[in-house]
Amino acid sequence: MRYLSAAETAKIWKVSERSVRNYCAHGRVPGAFLTGKTWNIPENAKKPERSNQKKEQAPTLLDILREQKASGYSGGIYHKTQIELTYNSNHIEGSRLTHEQTRYIFETNTIGAENEAVNVDDVIETANHFRCIDRIIDSAKAPLTERFIKELHLILKNGTSDSRKDWFAVGDYKKMPNEVGGMETSLPENTAHDMKTLLAEYHAGEAKTLEDILSFHVRFERIHPFQDGNGRVGRLIMFKECLKYDIVPFIIEDSLKLFYYRGLREWDREKGYLTDTCLTAQDRYKAYLDYFRIGYSE
Repeated sequence: MRYLSAAETAKIWKVSERSVRNYCAHGRVPGAFLTGKTWNIPENAKKPERSNQKKEQAPTLLDILREQKASGYSGGIYHKTQIELTYNSNHIEGSRLTHEQTRYIFETNTIGAENEAVNVDDVIETANHFRCIDRIIDSAKAPLTERFIKELHLILKNGTSDSRKDWFAVGDYKKMPNEVGGMETSLPENTAHDMKTLLAEYHAGEAKTLEDILSFHVRFERIHPFQDGNGRVGRLIMFKECLKYDIVPFIIEDSLKLFYYRGLREWDREKGYLTDTCLTAQDRYKAYLDYFRIGYSE
């Protein structure tokens, strides 16, 4: 083995002699050794990478969702999320489409039905919900605003029978009082103010925790800003914000509906009901990530 001096190595690596000696002193040049005050460096030694060079980071769930969406990749986490989130969120709100019909609409843009009547609004809102998911993936890192929330509602309800009603404001706040679960909500004349207050308080902090996102969701549903579609828009917002803050998102499945409703009702008295329900849903989504070998923070 032939050895070079620090000066000779510096010329080959195109760095200063001092840098070479520092590399050697910090043990970053395998096989280098001192003879007195002179470094002996193997002639085939590789120049160490800069210690402050950024290491390549594994892609996040959001990165993967965006990549699969853009490429039209079938059978991955994007595909799975579209079908599961759309089917379950719509089913909670009364859609009569089956899971198989939902999947068929997403994959083929057609509806399969034999000897049964299919509600046109269910089909339209399913197709629209797919577009809403695309929108939250595209805008996951953007700030949550009134304009964005109204846009989600417009996408969801566009072309439905509700959109042809004069009193139903598609993409805008409600014109008539409404209730949710027998509970009063914000009156139409107070809705804009209540939404501005909610968003201002939500944005007062920096990074958000799961509890912050759930608290926002509870208050959003109590305001119930739209004539219809509040539950689906609210759950889309939660999914978006989880992606933004690198929190594993979750899908409230129909089997968790009653626990979810209880959690919304009892939030002020006991936050654990809704939190535990969402953590259960999060564990199910983690199972999808494990299957597709996608890493996530615990």
